Amino acid sequence: MSSLPENYQPPDPSSLPTGPLDTTTSAYGFSHTMIRIKDPRVSLDFYTRILGMTLVRVMPMPAGKFTNYFLCYPQSTVPDRDNHDQLMGWLWQQQGILELCHNWGTELSESDFQGYKSGNEPEHKGFGHICVFVDDLHKACDRFTSLGVRFKKRPEDGQMRHIAFILDPDGYWIEIIQKSAGDKEVTKN
Repeated sequence: MSSLPENYQPPDPSSLPTGPLDTTTSAYGFSHTMIRIKDPRVSLDFYTRILGMTLVRVMPMPAGKFTNYFLCYPQSTVPDRDNHDQLMGWLWQQQGILELCHNWGTELSESDFQGYKSGNEPEHKGFGHICVFVDDLHKACDRFTSLGVRFKKRPEDGQMRHIAFILDPDGYWIEIIQKSAGDKEVTKN
């Protein structure tokens, strides 16, 4: 049951800012999103083997007892990981990086760690999902099924048949869309 007033209307899209209005932001870009993970072995396997991302940097932080893992779909050749300055110059020019943050010990059974909130639980709404595009939505979903990936929504579920949502090992939602499909329906061959 919705608590919205019966006559509620969302903001008119034509009245919303479309930016950028300030030319000083013309060199800005979307760098990365960070999510916390329980077990790097499980999560790195998922993001590299299942989703095909490349782990480009590991940043252990002993003072804070955490490690950050930076993954992406490289848009150019990844520099030699032993050349820190070259790698960092390249990394911070990439867009769409996923940073996985592992707080040490959360993966241990004796830690009694219950896991992170994905942001989609009714009492914790906030963060929604990341999105990955694929060449063929249905082939990708068949592959995910064969690999035992958990689905939140398959393309054939509901009204939006041009998208799927899978769950990563920590329960984060990952939207899967077909490259160049936009908001169009994708038909299965």
